[in-house]
Amino acid sequence: MGAVEICYLYISPGHNFVGHHGREPDAYPMIEVPMIECVAGRGIRGDRYFDFKDDYKGQVTFFSLDVFDQLCQVLGLRHISPAAARRNISMRGADLNELIGQDFEVQGVRFHGTQECRPCYWMNRAIAPGAEEFLKGRGGLRAKILSDGNLRSTTANGHPERSEEPPLSSLQHA
Repeated sequence: MGAVEICYLYISPGHNFVGHHGREPDAYPMIEVPMIECVAGRGIRGDRYFDFKDDYKGQVTFFSLDVFDQLCQVLGLRHISPAAARRNISMRGADLNELIGQDFEVQGVRFHGTQECRPCYWMNRAIAPGAEEFLKGRGGLRAKILSDGNLRSTTANGHPERSEEPPLSSLQHA
């Protein structure tokens, strides 16, 4: 697998949509951070899914900014953040569906892709009407964390000139 770019990293202190069927969502923000601490078998320290359930299949979620760009173009969206998708890692350069059922490594941290992070009806509210349908089959990737380590945004919160890391990192099947 080639080079990937981690553009945005997000955590959230709570669930806005999980467990909210039939009632209003909560309003926990997605907080953009320059680095996340991945803890094997537990999740991202400080995120709502940290220690959520034993052996949870979605300890971390990945989202393709290439898909996000297409979504914005098709739905005519402007001034919307990838944070609206409520995924932890927004990146470029990887076909996330190819990682389902695979072990892979990013910036020295090992993961196992468990399944597509399927969009639900809340996407139409969180992003825009039509988002759920557009994202079917490309909603991102749920993964388990296999090794401890830190991931850093290669764009330093959208500001490449502030980045101390190289602009691309290798995504490798483990």
